[in-house]
Amino acid sequence: MRQLRHRRLTAVLAVATLLLTAAPPTAASAAARPDRQPGYHRVGYFTQWGIYGRAFTIKKLDASGAASRLTHLNYAFGNVSEDGRCYVDGGPGEGDAWADYQRPVSADESVDGVADAPGQALNGNFGQLAKLKAKHPGLKVLISLGGWSWSTYFSNAARTDASRKAFVASCIDLYLKGNLPGAPGAAAGVFDGVDLDWEWPNWDGEPGNVIRPQDRENFTKLLAEFRRQLDAYGRTTRAHHPLTAFLPANPATMDAGYEGRKIFTYLDFATVQGYDFHGGWEAVANQQSALRVPAGSPDNPDFSVEVAIDGWIDRGAPRGKLVLGIPYYGRGWTGVTGGGTGLFQPAAGPAPATFEAGYEDYKNLKALAGNGYTVHRDLRAGHAWLFDGTTFWTYDDPAVVLQKMLYIRRAGLAGAMVWSLDGDDDNATLTRTIDLGLTTR
Repeated sequence: MRQLRHRRLTAVLAVATLLLTAAPPTAASAAARPDRQPGYHRVGYFTQWGIYGRAFTIKKLDASGAASRLTHLNYAFGNVSEDGRCYVDGGPGEGDAWADYQRPVSADESVDGVADAPGQALNGNFGQLAKLKAKHPGLKVLISLGGWSWSTYFSNAARTDASRKAFVASCIDLYLKGNLPGAPGAAAGVFDGVDLDWEWPNWDGEPGNVIRPQDRENFTKLLAEFRRQLDAYGRTTRAHHPLTAFLPANPATMDAGYEGRKIFTYLDFATVQGYDFHGGWEAVANQQSALRVPAGSPDNPDFSVEVAIDGWIDRGAPRGKLVLGIPYYGRGWTGVTGGGTGLFQPAAGPAPATFEAGYEDYKNLKALAGNGYTVHRDLRAGHAWLFDGTTFWTYDDPAVVLQKMLYIRRAGLAGAMVWSLDGDDDNATLTRTIDLGLTTR
């Protein structure tokens, strides 16, 4: 059975190669000599809250085979206080210390099958991350700071030289040195580096975010301060501590918040948003993660993977430091009228879903195919969708993921990132597909 699945995926890979070869080149795909070293980054986000409704524990990363196929694991998220500090707070909306490091983990949920002992210094997800790293010593674990909900005060933290120094020092102290509240040094060694997920400098994100025109240059200065302090800490640990950032797909956001090539001086690499191009907040069923802008798109200009990657390359980003984001979820609409395949048709609103209207995990969407829903594909544009005549879901299945892996290879990019690992099925099908597509043979 395993050999049969491999042959099927290899066949899809061959078809995707032909499609990419036939496509007209863009700034990204036209690279004749990719300026990157051999080997690809495989970055996965683990969500702090995934242990609840989705019952997605760190043990599942190991048991499914996902952990052995990742190079970096980003833990989402760490919060930023109003006075510009990294902190963990169990208060509503501020953090979840229980999930992070307080929750006693049972033997059934433990990576090594050993339950947390009463009174031990480190429990919860952080304790399991330590066990996961012991089993997979090549895996780098990064604390991802911010995200959509916790980018509110990034601007305060980055505002002055003094605030930047204090912010970075607090993050290194809390996460890399592991000085948890009431437990100094308990989490030392769990985290190897820092991922900045500021959404977005000098651009609207979640309502209420602090935004300043100076954010653009202050973001660069913040990266420089992180690099300086991480390197200084690395001289004591005799290790390199990686620094990465999550970057937007919207060219206007790129110009407003980032100093192009400058930021890559300090970053090991950056992950680029390859999803959320459209969603249930709009009144038309559309693609959320297409490789290229589909023919007949009602929006001009429109978003796509190529638009995002080409946007960063045009602004001076080295292609060998760009990692493409892949969604492990779909965006959906219901009340779709107009017939056809549903694409670009009017919709009444976001589709009902398990946790959030208009948002559904891949593991649940894959069960819809053939179960009242038809799978549709635009092979040239590189996207797929499900439609039952009323409800429409745009998502990445293994065939689309393979096509994107070929794009990464042809464009000379640094690898793939996924949001988020809890959306995959129990066999880590999408993560295995990424590994297949990025493995040099």
